[in-house]
Amino acid sequence: MTNGDQPRVAATDAALAFLAEIKQDHPEILFHQSGGCCDGSSPMCYPVSDYRVGETDVKLGEIGGVPFYISGSQYAVWAHTQLIIDVVPGRGGMFSLDNGRERRFLTRSRLFDGGEVCPLPEMARSSGTT
Repeated sequence: MTNGDQPRVAATDAALAFLAEIKQDHPEILFHQSGGCCDGSSPMCYPVSDYRVGETDVKLGEIGGVPFYISGSQYAVWAHTQLIIDVVPGRGGMFSLDNGRERRFLTRSRLFDGGEVCPLPEMARSSGTT
């Protein structure tokens, strides 16, 4: 990235430490930003083998070496927003790997300003991987 470039998804130090803890138990994982009614702003963390990435999902980038996806329809709404993954006390989503650890991931956000350049994300391939 050049000066002024910003990633579309970033993580706090606390989120990266929590992610490293989860990766000790589950080395091959991915994130998908939930858009469902139950876990609204929760990024869901799944074993790669347990989640099929949809062909309209958008890969925003990676955090801690873990790919981060969002649905195409959600990306259309949040295209000018940087997602910042953080950790707060609580329980994770029912099927997310952060569940049962008394902490959970949370998505915070900020709008890109007019002077920032952010790389365009890639669409997921129909095979379910990128």
